[in-house]
Formats: sequence, C-alpha cells, structure tokens
Amino acid sequence: MTEQAPHRLYLREDQIPTQWYNLRADMPEKPEPIRLPNGQVAAPEDLAPVFCDELVRQELDDDTAYVDIPEPVLEMYRIYRPSPLCRAYNLEKALGTPAKIYYKFEGNNTSGSHKLNSAIAQAYYAKAQDLDSITTETGAGQWGTALAEASAHFGLDLDVFMVKCSYEQKPFRRNIMETFDARVTPSPSDTTEIGRKMLAEHPDSTGSLGTAISEAVERALNIPGNKGRYTLGSVLNQVLLHQSVIGLEAKQAMALYDEYPDIVIGCAGGGSNLGGLIAPFMRDKIKGVRPDTRFVAVEPASCPSLTRGRYAYDFADTGRTCPLAKMYTLGNGFLPSPDHAGGLRYHGMSPIVSKLKHDGYLDAVAVKQTDVFAAAVEFARLETILPAPESAHAIFQAVEEAKRCAETGEEKTILFGLTGTGYFDMKAYDAYNRGEMSDHVPTDEELEAGFASIPHIEGVQ
Repeated sequence: MTEQAPHRLYLREDQIPTQWYNLRADMPEKPEPIRLPNGQVAAPEDLAPVFCDELVRQELDDDTAYVDIPEPVLEMYRIYRPSPLCRAYNLEKALGTPAKIYYKFEGNNTSGSHKLNSAIAQAYYAKAQDLDSITTETGAGQWGTALAEASAHFGLDLDVFMVKCSYEQKPFRRNIMETFDARVTPSPSDTTEIGRKMLAEHPDSTGSLGTAISEAVERALNIPGNKGRYTLGSVLNQVLLHQSVIGLEAKQAMALYDEYPDIVIGCAGGGSNLGGLIAPFMRDKIKGVRPDTRFVAVEPASCPSLTRGRYAYDFADTGRTCPLAKMYTLGNGFLPSPDHAGGLRYHGMSPIVSKLKHDGYLDAVAVKQTDVFAAAVEFARLETILPAPESAHAIFQAVEEAKRCAETGEEKTILFGLTGTGYFDMKAYDAYNRGEMSDHVPTDEELEAGFASIPHIEGVQ
C-alpha cells in the first residue's frame, strides 16, 4: 500500500495479538539465569513463595517463543487496546527533517501508561491461583495505578509501596490507586523491617525503587495462609513477555503502510516498555531479516545503569531479599537523586535488555532531565499530547535522530515508544517552566559507592 499513513492508525479489535512473544527463544545467547545469594541457579520452588506459579514458569522459560494470552486478559485488553500508532507530522515539519517519525502511544487508559498490559496478566494469574492479596512497588505511580485497576477487576487486595519522592510529587496518582481500593504507603516506611532499617541509616531518604521492592516482598511473604504474592512492574522476563503486545501491534500497523523502522527508540528504567516495543523487530535483526535496524535505549543521566553501570550479578532490591540477576547495575546500594522521571530511577536493568546491550544488539544513551523536558514541551505543543517525563526521554532521542537526518538528507523511519501521559507530573512541568529544574549527574565517586554493594559470589563473580 502506498497511500500516506494517517495521523493515528488503530488496528481493529480482532487484530489484537492473541499470543505474547518471548524474545529469549530467538536470542543466540540467552540471558544469564537467576541465581540465589549462594550462587546456585534459582529453581521454580525457590521463586514460588514470591511470585505466582504461572509467572514463575514464564520467568524461567527461555525456549517457548509464543505464549497464549488467557481469554480473561484479552477481554480486558479489548477495553483499551489496540493502542494507536501515530505519525508525528507536525514534529517532522518543525524539525525540517526528511525522516518519518512514528510513535506507539500507550497512554489511552486510566493508568496513563503501558503498565496495564502486564498488570492485567499478573492480577489474573494471582486470581487463578486462588490468592487473596498481592503487593508491589511503584515509582512514578503508573505501575501502581495499573495494578490497582487490575486488582479491583479481579477482586484482589493490593498493597503498594510508592517511592517517597514520587508519593510527595504526584499525590493524584496515589488518589487514583486509592480510588481502586489499593493501600498506598510511602517508601521507605516504618511498616516493614527493611523500611525501618533504611530510615535508621538514611532518615531523610527520598526512597528508591530498590527499597520499595524490598518492602513489598517482605509484606507479601508475611500475608497469612500463604495467600499472597509479590508482583513487579518491570525488569523481569515475564513483564517483558506481556509487554511484547506493544511491539507486535506496532509491527502489524506499520506493515499496513509498507513501513519498517530503521531506528527503534525507547526510554529505559527497568526495561519493560523498551523490551516490549523492540521484541518483534529485534527478532528480525537477530534472524538476519533486517540486520541493519538500530535500537536505542534512553536513560536518565542521573541513573545511568546501561551507560555507566557494570554488567554483573546483583540483587534486584536494596534490601537484598530478592534473587540475583545478571544485568547492568549501579549497585543495589545506589541511591538515585529525586529526579521527576520516577519510573526510571532504578539501579539495575532487565536481564534481556542488558544481554542485548552487552552483545552489541542495542545502543544506550543517557540524557539530562532539563534536556528531556525541553523535548517534552516541544512535543506537547506540536503533537497535543503531554508526555510523561519517562516517555520524554524517547522523544528527546527521536528528535536527535531526526535532526541528524535533516543534516545528512537520509529518509530514515523512526519508531519510538510514547509510554504514557504526564498529566499527573505537573509539579515537574511547573519546575521546568519556572526555570527551577536542575540536573544531577553522579560523580565517579558516587558510582563507586554503589558498585561497592554489588555482591561477590564465589565461583560466579
């Protein structure tokens, strides 16, 4: 088909993917296995007290390429999916670029983000296992909001530990979670042993995703009758599996106009939206179908795990209660500055994304938040969507790539993930508009303090 792509292209409801895609099945070298603190490879029974049984199976399955999406999950997907593939015509015109810029917009649901794609699945599997309660962490609040929606739908109790600086910066996200009957606690808190320990060591701590994870795991393990489990909104293999619906829809929609991206860009905190968006396109690169496609992860300069971190086994949480993953990490003890992109303030990275970066399939850049917000404001004025601070990292890089095309005359096709909206991030936009926003880039000494917390594992590292 040669006709011009519309500003927004929606697939039909019956075109929603009915299977998730597991990129690990096609990776030449698999991500390193999850390990216990003693160095042993984690077995299903080691993870079962923390995660739902089916999610454990998905987490450890490196070989099954396609996983059927349960009908109750598809039924909820149909409420807000397919999400639109958009062409940024106004942005292209403003940049004077020959590049074509597409973005997959995941903000058309109450959570305002892509997080609902995995929240529905995880809540469903908890209900199917006859559990009563689940717990989780949330940074900026999108994941907590999404899981609150899904938990209410399936009749589950939910405890959310929200990173303290985001709890204070984004009170309305907390209000939405509470509207869906979730209990929201600022982290670190005095309600868990790990929280009390963190507060004793850092009384003025603004929190981190690593600490919130530790508190949520502790709470889950203490739910009576073994009727509770922990859920995580990013990083894990299972989460990237669920988020593959983003990339599958995007590829299908672009094909309708004979389009294929030369560059695929996503913001990166834990790796869920990035891993989901790139999955089917990365498969083509790995299999030699489209070997020249570039993939770019964009992270905050204040929390630069992919660009300045170490590829090593590390705990997924600050309290060291979780198993260890081989990933790019700043160290589980790294305390990020309270930047406004709360969803990207995580010390580590998805093992899948980390392996792709380590093996040369994916590039990474780090960006200061003032530059990110400059791109966000320009995008909002041109494309009429106010982006989340996290999403704006991808916008920044898409603009940079389009500017290069304007200089070289190359007519490249760019695809990026617009993961969510920024309507509950107005304190951040206010700080930027008033000229009160500052940047923090950790020094080498600050990073070394975090690296010191990476564990030594006899015979492994």
